[in-house]
Amino acid sequence: MTESGSTQDVVTRVWREESARLVGALTRMTRDLSLAEDLAQDALVAALQQWPESGVPANPAAWLMQTAKRRAVDQFRRNDTLRRRTTELGQALEREEVEMPDLDAFVDHIDDDVLRLVFLTCHPALSPESRAALTLRLVGGLTVPEIARAFLTKDATVGQRISRAKNTLAGESFDLPTGAEREARLDDVMGVLYLIFNEGYTATAGADWTRPDLCREAIRLTRMLAELAPREPEVHGLLALMELQASRLHARTDPDGRPVLLEDQDRTRWDELMIRRGIAALERAMAAAAAGASAGPYVVQAQIAACHARAGSPGDTDWRAIARWYDVLARLGENPVVEVNRAVAHGRAYRPEDGLAVLKDVADHRSLAGSHLVPAVRGDLLLRAGRPDEAAVAFDEAASLTANEAERAVLSARAEQARVTSFGGI
Repeated sequence: MTESGSTQDVVTRVWREESARLVGALTRMTRDLSLAEDLAQDALVAALQQWPESGVPANPAAWLMQTAKRRAVDQFRRNDTLRRRTTELGQALEREEVEMPDLDAFVDHIDDDVLRLVFLTCHPALSPESRAALTLRLVGGLTVPEIARAFLTKDATVGQRISRAKNTLAGESFDLPTGAEREARLDDVMGVLYLIFNEGYTATAGADWTRPDLCREAIRLTRMLAELAPREPEVHGLLALMELQASRLHARTDPDGRPVLLEDQDRTRWDELMIRRGIAALERAMAAAAAGASAGPYVVQAQIAACHARAGSPGDTDWRAIARWYDVLARLGENPVVEVNRAVAHGRAYRPEDGLAVLKDVADHRSLAGSHLVPAVRGDLLLRAGRPDEAAVAFDEAASLTANEAERAVLSARAEQARVTSFGGI
C-alpha cells in the first residue's frame, strides 16, 4: 500500500469514528444541521488534501474540529445577510478556539453532542427509512453509496431521503428532549438501530442471506448509545440482543454463502467474545432494572438469545425457558411477529400442535399479509407433527413470498425435504 493510500485509510477510519462528535458539536455551535454537515465535510476534504503532504496530526479528531470551526468563522464573516449573527457567533467560536485548542477540552459537551445528534436523526417527524438513512449518514459516518448498498436501493433515493429529512429538521431544537418526550424518542432511536441490525442479520431482499457490515455498524452505534445512556436497561438489553445474535453470524452461512439454519450450525464457529460481551450487557441491563428503571422487550429478547447462546448443542436448548420468555414478551404489547416466534417456542417446548394453536390465532393478522413468516413456521411445525404433505405446501407458499433469494432457496429445499419424507412414509 502506498503512503497516500495508507493516509487515506487513516482519514476514513478517523471520519467513521469521529464524524458523529464533529457534526454534533458543530450543530450545537451553529444550530444548523445542514451547515454543520457541510463544515464537517469541508474538514474531511482538507484532511484528504493536506495529511498526505504534512502527515497525520497527533490528534486527528482535534485537527478536524479546529479546521471545521475556522471554516465556520470564515463563512459567517462572509455572509453579509447574517451580520449580527456573525458578530455573536464568530466571537463565540473564536473564544472557543483560544480557550479550547483541542478536542480534549470539549469533554463537558462531547457526549451530550453525540446524544443530541442521535435523538435528532431519530425525530418522530421522519419515517423509519429516513431515520435509518440519516442516522447511518450523520452518526455512523457512512457515505450515501454505502447506505444505498446496505438497503439495496439507489444512491439517488438515499440522497433524497437524507435531503428531505434534513429539510424536515430545519429549525428543530437541538436540545435533548426530557421526560416523556425523551423516553418516547429513545424508543425511536433503539427501533432504528434494531432495524439497521435486522437488515444486516437477515436481509429482506437480494442475493445475500446476511450483511455483516450492517450488523457491525448497528452494534457500534448501540454501544455508543449505551455509553451515553448508562442507566437505561433497554439500551443495554438491545446491545446484549445484538451481540448475542451477531455471535452466530459466521455460522449462519456455509463456505459457499448458503444459509445454515440454527439447528444445523457448527457452534464452534460462534463468536465466544461476542457471547461474553452480550451476557455482560444483559447483566448490566438487569442491574439497571433492579435499580428501579424499567426493563422491556429488548431485555426479554436478550434473555431469549442468551438461552440459545448458553446451549452447547441444539439438544441442550432450554425451550421451555424460551417459551416462558416469549409469554412475557407477548404480555408487553401486541406484536404479531412475536406471536409467530412464540409459536415456534411452544412447538419446541411442548408439542408441535401447541405451536400450531398459537400460530392459528395470529395467522390472519393484517400486518402479516403477504409475509413468508407464517407459512414458513407452519411448515416447520407441520413437519415436526408428522404431516409432511401439508408442510411441503406451506414451505412452497413461504418460498413464493420471500424477496430474499437465499431464504427462498432454503424454504424450497425444506419443501423438497418434506416431499421426500412423505414419499418415504408411503
